[in-house]
Amino acid sequence: MALRKLLKLSAIASALILAGCGGDLVVNAGGNDNGNGGGGGGNPPPVTSDCPSFATEGDSLAGVDLPVCEISGTITSDTRLSNDIAWSLSGKVTVGNDNADSATLTIEPGTFVYGKSGADYLVIARGSKIQAVGTVDAPIVMTSVNDMLGLSDDESTAEWGGLVLLGNAPSNKCDQAALDSCEIQAEGEAGPYGGADEDDDSGALRYVQVRYAGFEVIPDNELNGITFAGVGRGTEVEYIQVHNNLDDGVEFFGGTVDAKYVVLTGNRDDSLDWADGWSGRMQHVLVRHNPNDTKGNRGIEADNQSGNFTAEPVSKPRIANMTIIGNNFDGEDDSEGVLLRAGTAGELYNFIVTGPAGMGECFEINSAESVTNAGNGEIIFRNSILDCAEPTKDTEDDAGNVTFDAEAWFLAQPGNLIGDALLGGYIPAPNSPALGNGYNVANNVDSWFDNVDYIGAFDGEEDWTVGWTVGIHPEDDLAACPTGTSEVNSLSGRLNCQLTGDITANVTLAAGADYVLDGRVRIGVDNTTAATLSIEPGVRIYGKSGADFLVITRGSKIEANGTAANPIVMTSVQDIIGSPTAAGQWGGLVLLGNAPSNKCDQADLASCEIQAEGEAGPYGGADAEDNSGTLNYVVVKHAGFEVIPDNELNGITFAGVGSGTQCSNIQVHQNVDDGIEMFGGSVSCKNVVLTANGDDSVDWADGWNGKLQFVLVKHGADDSKSNRGIEADNQSGNFTATPVSNPTIANMTIIGNNFDGDDDSEGVLLRAGTNAQLANFVITGPEGMGECLEFNSDETKALAASGELTMTHSVIACSEPFAGDVGATLSTEDWFLGQESNSVAANQAAVVDGIFTIDATVAKDMSAVDSFFDAVDFVGAVEAGNDWTAGWTVGLED
Repeated sequence: MALRKLLKLSAIASALILAGCGGDLVVNAGGNDNGNGGGGGGNPPPVTSDCPSFATEGDSLAGVDLPVCEISGTITSDTRLSNDIAWSLSGKVTVGNDNADSATLTIEPGTFVYGKSGADYLVIARGSKIQAVGTVDAPIVMTSVNDMLGLSDDESTAEWGGLVLLGNAPSNKCDQAALDSCEIQAEGEAGPYGGADEDDDSGALRYVQVRYAGFEVIPDNELNGITFAGVGRGTEVEYIQVHNNLDDGVEFFGGTVDAKYVVLTGNRDDSLDWADGWSGRMQHVLVRHNPNDTKGNRGIEADNQSGNFTAEPVSKPRIANMTIIGNNFDGEDDSEGVLLRAGTAGELYNFIVTGPAGMGECFEINSAESVTNAGNGEIIFRNSILDCAEPTKDTEDDAGNVTFDAEAWFLAQPGNLIGDALLGGYIPAPNSPALGNGYNVANNVDSWFDNVDYIGAFDGEEDWTVGWTVGIHPEDDLAACPTGTSEVNSLSGRLNCQLTGDITANVTLAAGADYVLDGRVRIGVDNTTAATLSIEPGVRIYGKSGADFLVITRGSKIEANGTAANPIVMTSVQDIIGSPTAAGQWGGLVLLGNAPSNKCDQADLASCEIQAEGEAGPYGGADAEDNSGTLNYVVVKHAGFEVIPDNELNGITFAGVGSGTQCSNIQVHQNVDDGIEMFGGSVSCKNVVLTANGDDSVDWADGWNGKLQFVLVKHGADDSKSNRGIEADNQSGNFTATPVSNPTIANMTIIGNNFDGDDDSEGVLLRAGTNAQLANFVITGPEGMGECLEFNSDETKALAASGELTMTHSVIACSEPFAGDVGATLSTEDWFLGQESNSVAANQAAVVDGIFTIDATVAKDMSAVDSFFDAVDFVGAVEAGNDWTAGWTVGLED
């Protein structure tokens, strides 16, 4: 919601002039004498002002229903900023003189303090305090005048200065023999800091946002969002956010201050920076670089002292439960994870460092002194997950020799792993390795920390950022449709924005509206004009008829990153308005990529142009690693219309889609045709739910060689039309076309139903020359279900008989388990039972309880086959106690 709306909601009905809270404040002088001199020499009426005596009346702000009062200079007695006034900073406003004329600045919950330019910033001098204590429902907001006017956006930054706290705690830049006389000059000409008091108290920050700050006060000297310079542990800091700062989010220059519940979003340099002997503690920290891939550097950049790497006391904070999510920014300073350098030490526990494929390295130690600290236990990094395309970067000497193997060191520490953290946004999914694998820092290291058993900033259930942060949660309503869409009559009771035709520029579908497809909507123009469709968590997209469908063309991307709590839903208008739903009420989702297909001329893959079903457009090419974007927590419902006769759309079509595409936590529910279908390509997916689809749930052809893990197929509980859990081909027109379809699929559960028609409910059909590597399957269903495993085509049977096609560590529990044979002398049943660890069970009740596997077949460790796969100790898709389908799927209740 717009800031002006927040202000209206929080404003008190009438502005009161505060009595008794004034102080010796140097203010901008100036009368407001606009009275008319009356006859008879009478005095003009006195000028009235809504501002207390320590402030002057400022210019009103359009759309803000609060009086504006301006403060400037130095505050030398206790002062309160109330929430019935918008407070404007004029220049550097300092609370107290340095260890003299000490004062406390109290800021009420729900108060807005803003700067008009980069020269406007707030400093708490040594010996003085700030008591900025908001609440979850009424945070204190320090921001810019542009934000107050509703003009700031995701790309805004450096619109005012920031907040600086100066304390009397030690720094290793001080003369350690004379700490009491230490005076280090802070950045931005804020004033001196440093001293001998580790318990120094600069006040409290609680539920405070600092937005759009970080102006370059003097060349190469920008202010951080919040600067803690020599701040002592007597200061209370929790529930703070710095959003879209030009320089660092928060930076600690020495001192001992601690902080809990810290959110650092969209900051352009480092999110958390420390130096000069900081020895504080932090827990529950979320760093997220701008999702639009705007400039961002490191989640953590850590130094001891830049001028003396061995200066004492050495920087050595303790930080636990931190999640760092980078972006694809690639510039002079890439988006990266953790950099420890310049002699710093430190203890890092329960970290998740992750980001998209274009993110830089997620962990690096740089400097011989910090490498030494890692070797002698002065750096601890344990029970943490690196989930990055480039997990680590080695340290090298001037000659290029590796002096520190960061990956080997990281993996040698207790509880660490490099792999998929399985996050939904920033919250761990139910099957994330982050849950239950954290280190108990409270019991084992320091009782200041909260007692937790998870890795990262969140426990998978509670989102402690809700209610008081900005920029990371869907707003209630949008004021207007995003650029690239147009407003249409609402069918859903909220703002409806329409997408039409070929979209040739980047579009973001922001939460707070519903989005309507008008006919075939294509993102980008085939390999000529690239565009990205970004979809925020919680967004709903709908079609009104089967002619409405969404296509991502070759060279373009979809970035659909939902969460378990707020999945992205693509559905029909009937679903939106609460009318009866059915399959085929709109089209579906089509991804077209540049990866190979065996329908292409293999000698000229670069010029391949295969026409996708539904007249969606061309696909295919030479780039097996092509990237069509991200699907995460995306639900496609009630789709699959027959666009032209015998040509229905699948729920999600992956046509020539490459392995660079990220696909996880997707569902297709109640589609007329197939749930998902892969036409060539190499895309891989995890956590796939396919429910009540009318034809095949998983279908592949034309040389697909990707991977799937954790796939749950459940035919309609009402025995509605369905066909196979898997229907697999090489190429229907040429069974021996190369490259041959050969995916690897693990941990799949197929639960059929009693549908009996032209195409019965069945399990797995491998045909038309396909190959496959299958493991950890459970195939079952009720008594009326058709056959559960069948081979059809001499070419596929030959692959099975020769051992090239495999199916192991699996169980079939069907009244009609097998059909046909694998060869003249080998039945399908004998082939299956001859594979490693396969078995046949009595019935559905023997192998699953609902969707959960209860069969005790030993699972194959697929992680030893390919790092894409997770090692599990169960067969099938879902085990009790680890239900990754919970909270975001539909159709599994029965």
